[in-house]
Amino acid sequence: MIAAGGTGGHVYPALAVAESLMQNHPETQLYFVGSVGGFERALVAESGLAFVAHDEVQAGPVHGVNPLRLLNSLVKLALGTIQAFRVLGRHRPQVILSTGGWVSLPVSLVARLRRVPVVIFLPDIEPGLTIKTLRLLARKVAITVPESKAYFREGQTVVTGYPLRAELYTATTEKAAAHFELDPDRQTLLVFGGSRGARAVNKLLESALGDLLEMGVQVIHVTGTLDWDRSQNAIGDLRDHACYHAFEYLHDDMGLAFAAADLVVARAGASTLAEFPFFKLPSVLIPLAYSWRYQQVNADYLAERGAAIHLPEDTAQYDLLPILRRLFEDPSQLAAMRDAAASLVEPNGAANVAELLARHARGDA
Repeated sequence: MIAAGGTGGHVYPALAVAESLMQNHPETQLYFVGSVGGFERALVAESGLAFVAHDEVQAGPVHGVNPLRLLNSLVKLALGTIQAFRVLGRHRPQVILSTGGWVSLPVSLVARLRRVPVVIFLPDIEPGLTIKTLRLLARKVAITVPESKAYFREGQTVVTGYPLRAELYTATTEKAAAHFELDPDRQTLLVFGGSRGARAVNKLLESALGDLLEMGVQVIHVTGTLDWDRSQNAIGDLRDHACYHAFEYLHDDMGLAFAAADLVVARAGASTLAEFPFFKLPSVLIPLAYSWRYQQVNADYLAERGAAIHLPEDTAQYDLLPILRRLFEDPSQLAAMRDAAASLVEPNGAANVAELLARHARGDA
């Protein structure tokens, strides 16, 4: 049983592990549990994976919210725990994978009471509040990089790498150029802020786009679903430029966007730790400023290893364009960043987590 929700950063690695389980252990029956009304239902449906059932339980955030919302979340979590009792009683899973999101809390609590082993996958380097709570209930924690061991008890962690979706493995530069109708003689910049979008990142591109196009750079811009209309209105006539390629959201084609890019500007969500190294992709990372510090830690991890530049959001409006200009005009620095990113790749994350789950399901762990 997989319990995941809240953001794509929690759902996508879970689906990658499910893919690997279905491929390498076809006898496995898989169940998915998300939050009531959560956007993960659409992602699970789009994945095409044959889950036996998709259940939903109540859940809500308890960190960084006002007292009224906190009370509402506590009520939801209590209801979610009752619902989780019913779900686990009906399906009787042998092992549960949690990738974070508040929906994982009631499911993992009930699993502990029912003595069902819980395996956590930690997408980021530093755990957020949910996983810090869940680690008390978990048998094992799969981690992306060894540096995460410090946050867990001795012997609790297994370094697996980050689970990548299968479609990323088939994306090539040639396929990407044809798909996006790119000029192979121009450098390509990818800008995105996640599935829902990051308005601050979009605004930075809107300010710099004219200069980038004058430099001869072609841009793939993924605005996110919540900021498409505003961003396209702000860009104005430039949205019709032959070298500007805008998309509200890319699902199956995101791997092609990575394959097309010479450089990426993005937030520093967990997937950057795996997807950018896999595509040998240099990055300028602008972590979310007013949130849990995990994005700052992710950005520092890649920057300290030479694979990225960590650009604080409060100075990005002044520094982004000069940084992009310098990188595009210095192929040797881009090449060095590309090599540094490639040295961090772990391509078997999904299979590694899947095997960890299979061992627990068999009772071999």
